[in-house]
Amino acid sequence: MPQPAAPRIGRWIAIVAAVASLAFFILVDRIPQDPSYHEFADGRTLLGVANFWNVATNLAFLFVGAYGLVFVQRNPRAVGNEFLLWPWRVLFAGLVLTAFGSAYYHLVPGNASLVWDRLPMTLGFAGFFTIVIGEYLSLPVARFLFIPMVLAGVLSVVYWNATEAGGAGDLRPYAVIAILPLILTPIILVARSNASNLTRGIWAMIGFYAAAKLCEHFDAGVFGTLGFVSGHSLKHVFAALSSVALIYALHQRRGAFGDFARA
Repeated sequence: MPQPAAPRIGRWIAIVAAVASLAFFILVDRIPQDPSYHEFADGRTLLGVANFWNVATNLAFLFVGAYGLVFVQRNPRAVGNEFLLWPWRVLFAGLVLTAFGSAYYHLVPGNASLVWDRLPMTLGFAGFFTIVIGEYLSLPVARFLFIPMVLAGVLSVVYWNATEAGGAGDLRPYAVIAILPLILTPIILVARSNASNLTRGIWAMIGFYAAAKLCEHFDAGVFGTLGFVSGHSLKHVFAALSSVALIYALHQRRGAFGDFARA
């Protein structure tokens, strides 16, 4: 059965995303940061470092992000398109920066340090979703949206921080930046599964990321059950593994392209 044309699917996805985002801002009141977010089940101090395992597990982001950066630089043909090198670089650079920002946040939890955790994560969101658009829908659209998505992510964190400082915190823009790509990506994969050979890797990434969010949600339950590691610490490991899945997919397609596609 032939798959629907990418431009038509892209238009519908854009319409759905715009309507859903607008409805979200109309129907949902501002969302301040919940202070309990800064409370972790495993607060053990080790080697003089508070929340040691929640801090140390951020090394996974550093290793994966650094490896990803080196890999795409040395194997640009695995990316398949000269432009898409940039969102891949931003994705992996975001992981490296998240390692430092998240470690700082977990060392001294609070809204002020959370800014430095969330800022680099928005780079990862923007880079990843640009890759999805470019691989499955339209390279020109991906090229057009890349910088605006990066800026929107950064501004969403700046806006949240400013509203928190003013006593009326509002996480809604950041929530859209963080959640919308995770909702739209499976729809795109189902509609255009044969458009790219990254599909299995992206599905694996989604699975690992879902596991990360579940571990985060059941932080105390996981720690109470396992005793030696908390759900929040495992969240970092599974989130890093989600990017490992993407790198593995790039490894699988390395050498498949003779030259860059410059469309």
